[in-house]
Amino acid sequence: MGMEKTGRNQTVMIVDDTDDIREFLHVQLDMLGYRVMEAANGEEAIELLRSEVPKLILMDLNMPGLDGIEVTRLIRESSKNSGIIIVAFTARGGAETRQKALAAGCNDYIQKPVDPTQLSSLIDRHLAY
Repeated sequence: MGMEKTGRNQTVMIVDDTDDIREFLHVQLDMLGYRVMEAANGEEAIELLRSEVPKLILMDLNMPGLDGIEVTRLIRESSKNSGIIIVAFTARGGAETRQKALAAGCNDYIQKPVDPTQLSSLIDRHLAY
């Protein structure tokens, strides 16, 4: 089964402080046909949102400075961002982390490391037409 492009020009933002993870996700999303925006930290993500609103954000929870929970709360404070799907993306497992992410306004939660098939089906589930 080939990787068919399904993104239809929808934009996904990756927010992660690890270059390798951003690069891995960028390649995966690119192959799926999504436009990709990248932010290396929470402040950068907030800044990028001033100029463009993506359909979905993959949000690392564990970052220096503003962490993913705080960034998600800030994003949710603005009504223009209400349609963005935010998926918490973290190496920290556990019900408590998941609960915190959902309470902050995340729509979903995925644990690192994520394989391409898992990533693809997660995004398809949220961005399916």
